[in-house]
Amino acid sequence: MNKHRVSIIGTGPAGLTAAIYLARANMNPVIIEGVEPGGQLTTTTEVENFPGFIEGITGPELMDNMRKQAERFGATCDGFFYNGKKVVVIGGGDSAMEEANFLTKFADEVVIVHRRHELRASKIMQDRANENPKISWQMNQSAKAYVANEQGIIQGLKIIDNDSGEEKTIETNGIFVAIGHNPNTEFLEDALKKDAEGYLQVEPGTTKTNIAGVFACGDVQDVTYKQAVTAAGTECMAALDTERFLEGEATLDWSKSLS
Repeated sequence: MNKHRVSIIGTGPAGLTAAIYLARANMNPVIIEGVEPGGQLTTTTEVENFPGFIEGITGPELMDNMRKQAERFGATCDGFFYNGKKVVVIGGGDSAMEEANFLTKFADEVVIVHRRHELRASKIMQDRANENPKISWQMNQSAKAYVANEQGIIQGLKIIDNDSGEEKTIETNGIFVAIGHNPNTEFLEDALKKDAEGYLQVEPGTTKTNIAGVFACGDVQDVTYKQAVTAAGTECMAALDTERFLEGEATLDWSKSLS
């Protein structure tokens, strides 16, 4: 087993901001990337409220810039996203249609999986998706399970026909769930304290969790705002807390846990 001084889970704006700060502090962080590289911003068309981009910037462009900046200072990241690949979008509303259309700018093929015969999306959004030659459909199909290899990399999606019960697997390199978002904390089980909805609990004014040396930031601990800029801000806090902790200069009382 390889041992690293700092590991960062996630490659959204929070994770990559931490990587930039910690790499510049010569901590040589290793970034653990999940099934959605770059986080939710990779499915966002225009980001107009992130400071520094007068004309706005697309989500994937912003995350690619952050990734390259982190790598410049020595952070270890995997390759970039879904260029030239096949992806699946689960959902039937406007957000699913928007994500599917946007992803065709990068992916070679986008498959929309929806559990009903009819879409909930507005007619204009449906028309745009129907007219896009890169988009195909799996209607009246429910997503059953992800298919991954031994390294945990997505290889496909198992779906089931809601009428016949027939099951099949769609080969894919990425899966985007456009039916609302929950904090991605299930893999932690009961290791860290969470609220009833699964958000990680931190000590007010810090990024400290109930385990010394483990810090939480970004949307997984943000019940209210859920913005790219606030995620990056909390990760800056977590990076500084981590650096001080590793250097033995933490001003927090690590002997106490969250009550």
